[in-house]
Amino acid sequence: MRALKAAVIVMGVLIVAGVGTIVVAIVTRMAGPGAGVGGAVAQAVLDEPEGTHIAGVSLATDRVAVQLQGGGADRVVVVDTRAGRVVARIGLAK
Repeated sequence: MRALKAAVIVMGVLIVAGVGTIVVAIVTRMAGPGAGVGGAVAQAVLDEPEGTHIAGVSLATDRVAVQLQGGGADRVVVVDTRAGRVVARIGLAK
């Protein structure tokens, strides 16, 4: 009977520890880079001419490519999401 009681207590402790580990893992991943909770959110100013509008957006791990139309030739601006700065401007010829 003592062995059964000890086994139940050990299994209960393992269940509590496992649930705690899962909760810590979820919170840590949510607070990682690029996340809204606890993570830094960078802002970037594109400084484009009047009449420019966003035609498309493509997201990579730490970069965002923004396709712009109007206000001049069509172009793609690549933004570093961690630093919040423009890293490349690509003009699109017609």
